[in-house]
Amino acid sequence: MNLSGTIMIHQKAPDKFMSAVIINGAVFQQGFDGIQGWTNDPKNGLREQTGPELAEAKRGADFLHAFKMGRVYAKIVVAGAEKIGDRDTWVLEATAPEGDDPTKMYFDTHSGLLLRVVSQNHDADGVTQLQEDFDDYRDVDGVKVPFVWRQTNGDTTYTLTFSEVHHDVELSDSEFAKPAAQ
Repeated sequence: MNLSGTIMIHQKAPDKFMSAVIINGAVFQQGFDGIQGWTNDPKNGLREQTGPELAEAKRGADFLHAFKMGRVYAKIVVAGAEKIGDRDTWVLEATAPEGDDPTKMYFDTHSGLLLRVVSQNHDADGVTQLQEDFDDYRDVDGVKVPFVWRQTNGDTTYTLTFSEVHHDVELSDSEFAKPAAQ
């Protein structure tokens, strides 16, 4: 459909997350306030996340998730090596405590950077496979950050291109709270 829009992602340690995507005037929001996960979109309205969807939101909101994967996954194993394009990767399979299908993470054998994640995605419409590819890593305050994310869910692919990334920004806890019903 070749649509474009704006995305804003805020994250606060230890476990708060909020994203807002605006496409053609439609606003899609998702948040986790440390306890409660929620989504707000034109199709489903404002709703609380429960079950596996809430567990995914909680894992994703863990600020140190990438550095302490052992605290959010019950089991992590090296599943082998694969190529992504011309890059060699090590593949890790991480199983959540809920026992869902493992999440596969592909790390570049040369740089150690995460190139791809293949996982289950739970939402109001059910369960689908989500593939996320990361590219255009840049140094931001001494941390390598991907400025391009490609997300493929079913037959739809979204490319997220970030223009700015900021660290150590003061964020209020209220920013992550579920909005009041309209």
